Amino acid sequence: ISIFGSARTEPSDPYYKKTVEIASMISEMGFGIISGAGPGIMEAANKGAKLAKGKSIGLRINLPFEQFTNEFVDEEYLLKFDYFFVRKLMFQKYSQGFVVMPGGYGTLDELFNALTLIQTKKSKLFPIILVGKKHYEPLFNWIKDTLAGNKLISPQDIDLINLVEEKEEVKQILSDFYDKNNIDINFE
Repeated sequence: ISIFGSARTEPSDPYYKKTVEIASMISEMGFGIISGAGPGIMEAANKGAKLAKGKSIGLRINLPFEQFTNEFVDEEYLLKFDYFFVRKLMFQKYSQGFVVMPGGYGTLDELFNALTLIQTKKSKLFPIILVGKKHYEPLFNWIKDTLAGNKLISPQDIDLINLVEEKEEVKQILSDFYDKNNIDINFE
């Protein structure tokens, strides 16, 4: 499961702590955790995987302000990229779900890339879970009211997005999806 969010999120932030908990829980379900290998939410995701003794994968991009890999990425599961498009392809290809914590442009880029590929059937269907109602509800409502409301997307396209706040909701969505679709976890 790929976990996205801001590189700027500090360890004292409630969403950093929630990300650690969510990543630990997902790891205990048998999934590997994939992050961008940097600081902030990425670090929290890898930390949660490590705490649960799960697989902690990092897809690092070489950027002027993110030139290090967080200490929680398993060395054997660290991949480094020079180009965003190749890195995004890897997130999409190997993920069995996206958990999207509060973030900025990069997080939204990865979110909308996944939605577009699933919508156009260029990618397999998998759960996309936005965590943080205060952060994402205005965007979710805009997608529903403006995009779907003006028929710029199909009404069922809004169903590609799950908006939640609690880690138990994340677990339920992942469990329901994989039970309903009879899909095996790919990283046990």
